[in-house]
Formats: sequence, structure tokens, C-alpha cells
Amino acid sequence: MNEKQPSLLGGVMIIAGGTIGAGMLANPISTSGVWFIGSILILIYTWFCMMSSGLMLLEANLHYPTGASFDTIVKDLLGKGWNALNGLSLAFVLYILTYAYITSGGGITEGFVNQLLSSPESAVEIGRTSGSLIFAILLAAFVWFSTKAVDRFSTVLIAGMVISFVLSISGLVSSVKSEVLFDTLSSTDTQYLPYALVALPVCLVSFGFHQNVPSLVKYYNRDASKVVRSVFIGTAIALGIYMLWQFAIQGNLPRSSFGPVIEKGGDIAALLNTLSATLETSYIAVALKFFAYMAIASSFLGVTLGLFDYIADLFGFDDSKLGRTKTALVVFLPPLILSLEYPYGFVIAIGYAGLAATIWAAIVPAMLAKACREKFPERQYTAFGGNGMVYFVILFGLLNILAQLAAQFGWLLEFKG
Repeated sequence: MNEKQPSLLGGVMIIAGGTIGAGMLANPISTSGVWFIGSILILIYTWFCMMSSGLMLLEANLHYPTGASFDTIVKDLLGKGWNALNGLSLAFVLYILTYAYITSGGGITEGFVNQLLSSPESAVEIGRTSGSLIFAILLAAFVWFSTKAVDRFSTVLIAGMVISFVLSISGLVSSVKSEVLFDTLSSTDTQYLPYALVALPVCLVSFGFHQNVPSLVKYYNRDASKVVRSVFIGTAIALGIYMLWQFAIQGNLPRSSFGPVIEKGGDIAALLNTLSATLETSYIAVALKFFAYMAIASSFLGVTLGLFDYIADLFGFDDSKLGRTKTALVVFLPPLILSLEYPYGFVIAIGYAGLAATIWAAIVPAMLAKACREKFPERQYTAFGGNGMVYFVILFGLLNILAQLAAQFGWLLEFKG
């Protein structure tokens, strides 16, 4: 009897689910300089390059045994040096994202707890430090306990995220104003193009699915056509949702109103509070806050679970309570301390994650495709575009690195609101 092949829907959901995360909360802030039309063009460009690099990784992966990971493929095709750089960039991305989620989750936690404990007679202010500690310790406990605990809680979070997203997006879309969406009322900064490069590294993080490609090769028993369709459709769904989100946010909150949010490093709590003040319906603001919180929490669990396993393997910590506690301290303590020291760094951190992600999600997959074409004349699957597309993706990666470094040294014009 032939074993039944998994459906295409399963692969599409793996890619779409792994791609869509808290990065979408950073996109409207990072693209506020180029505004709506510019942000759509940047998202399409980023999607095309990242989708292409994912297919290049698939091409290389198919030359190796089922289950082979980045480590095996990069070491064989590019050598130990590139493999070490690739591993370091992956670890850096996971750590910096953990920091980003603690800073944002802490801000929203602070707001929720203050609102819950306050009364008309007395206002309670627990502070940002307490909010970050509550958020990090509560969710870290699930990761420390077991993968199954993370799986169960993530399912609850994702279900809540879908419900709150539908509620908030329906209300936001219906209240979009064309003069806000197309920035026709702006009387101060009417430049858009100079701010394009700043947005690139943040948008790149929004299309990070490449760690799922080897898993899909195994899932579909090396059926390249199904993996290709899963990657294309899954990332296209993510692109559509991001574009709808840009439409909803940038159609309601004027470009000039992003100033206080940018001043606080793209703090999500600041964005939600600013957006809530412009909405006529209070339930939309509540649904938005729940959506943001669940998106950040689910992304935090996904990222830290991967980092937890990576650190345990790297340092040889066992799976006992003591071993898992050691792993948890190495995973959570550095980003938590950084978050307490620099509580307003969400978009900046996502940008740095984009810088490192450029290496393992854009440049390395393109180099792998070129190397495997030289090493293996016969191929089961070849990514579209030939070597021209390889260089196009590498150029995209270099452009992202240049943008992040130029922004760091103050060489780029930054939108202040």
C-alpha cells in the first residue's frame, strides 16, 4: 500500500505560520517614512527575493539526505568558515528577537496590569521593568517545562490571535481615510524615497521561513513540486496579510503621528496607544492590543524554543530539571537584562535581526545554489532565474547589510514623524 502524501495545505500553513509573526507590528513603523505606496513596493521586493532564496535553499537541500540541515549543507558546499558565520548569525537573530519581544511584551503587560489593578480612586503604575519581568518569566516557564507545554499554549495564543486580528482588521479597514492613506494632508515632510533603505532590514525579518525548508523536504518525501508550491503560496499569503495590515494601520494613523512612536524606538505599546486615540470604536483598540500581545507572545515562544534547543546542544546541557534551568538562564537572562537596560528598542532590534538574517536567509542560500550547480551537474530541481537570479538575491542581501550599517553610522536620512 502506498503511503498517503501530506496535503499541500499542510505545507502552506507551515510556511505562512512560520513567516507571519510579531514582525508585522514593526512594518508600519519602519515604513512610516516611505508610507503606504512605498511600503507596498518594498514588501513585494522583499517577498520576491526571500521567496527566491528559499527555493535556492531547496535546490541545494535536495542533493543531501532527507533531514540534512543548514549545518550539513553549508559545511559541505561553502566550508567551515561560512558554516561558523551562518551559525553565529542564526544565534544572533534568535537572541536579538528574544530581546525585541521582551521589550514590546513588557510594555503591553505593563499597560494591562496597570489597567487591571487601577480603580477610579487610585491609579496603579507597576513600571516597565515589572512588566518585562512578568512577561519574560511567565512565558519562559512554558519553554523550561517542555516543548509540549509550548505547543499547547501556542495553539491557544494563535487561536486568540486569529480572532482578535479579524475583529481589529475589520474595524480598521472600514474606517480607513484616503487622505491619511495617501498622505495628502501632509504639510511638513513630503519626502518618501530617501527613507526606503531604512525599512529594508525590518521587512526582511517578516519573510524569514528558511529554517522550515529542510522540514518540508522531509514532510513531502523529497517531492520538490509540493515544496515549491508550499513556499510560493505560503509566502504569498503572508505578503497579502502584511499589505492588508499596512492598509489598515497607515489608513487610520496619520504619518505625522508616528513621531512619538519612533521616539520610543518603535515601541508597540506607544503605537497602540497612539492608534487607539484616533479610533472612534473602543472595541477595535481592545482587539488590537490583544492581537499584538498574542502575536508577540507566540513569536517569543517559537523563537526561544529554537534557541533553547540550540543552546542545550551547544553547551551539552542535559534534559534534567537542573540542565533545563542552566539552559533557561543562558537563553533568557542576557536578553532580559538588555531589555531592562534599553526598554525602547523594538524596531532597532528587529533591524539588527534583519542584518544577521540577511546572511543565512538571503546570501548563503544564493551561494549554496551556485555552489551546488557547479558540484552537481544533474539536478532534481533548479530554482528559476538561473545564475542571474542568484546575483540578484545576493545584491538584495548586500543592500540590506549596507542599509543597516549606513543607518547605524547616521549616513541615512531617518524619518522622525
